[in-house]
Amino acid sequence: MASPGKRNYRSEARSEAAERTRQRILDAGKSLFSRKGIDATTVAQIAERAGVSEPTVYATVKSKAGLLDALIRDAIFGPRFQQAQSRLDGVDDPVRRIALTAHVARAIYEAESKELSVLMKSSAFSPELRKTQQSFETLRRTMQQERIEALFAAGRARAGLDPDRAAALLWMYTSRELYQKLVRESGWTPDAYQAWLEQTLLETLTQGS
Repeated sequence: MASPGKRNYRSEARSEAAERTRQRILDAGKSLFSRKGIDATTVAQIAERAGVSEPTVYATVKSKAGLLDALIRDAIFGPRFQQAQSRLDGVDDPVRRIALTAHVARAIYEAESKELSVLMKSSAFSPELRKTQQSFETLRRTMQQERIEALFAAGRARAGLDPDRAAALLWMYTSRELYQKLVRESGWTPDAYQAWLEQTLLETLTQGS
């Protein structure tokens, strides 16, 4: 009978092997999506490049759409996001939490730009990419909802706003499209974008101190 220590060791070894396999599949998918485009890439090609079988790809990421979802999730919710989110989670004041949303938005789009810009350019018109991005937009809006609710509960929302309008404005101002137009197309620095966004959110959504 195997001892608990041996069982734990084997479990950890299996987990590490599974993570290495997952990373090879993600790396293969990212490379092929960036070079060939999402729609032109097949699961068979991903499996071949990763050095695994097609069933292993399906078992690991479920589908090509699942692989794309994992790539985007790993990019935008990586270390930059975690650091920004930890600052947000440590603040109780609802107005300050609205301000820190600018830091979270910057973290998401900087990471996405660094990790996935080539992939997104090569698949700009891919229905699969648009569908995945839409699901993340829904998630992003859901994540912001608590901040809006806290702002209104504290009586700190700007006069004339209702919660639905405020949520829509927060979602719009922190959109990927606005970041791209200001930073990537207009040459703003990320610092300038964050400072502008913070000021804009405070002026638009809050009544201040």
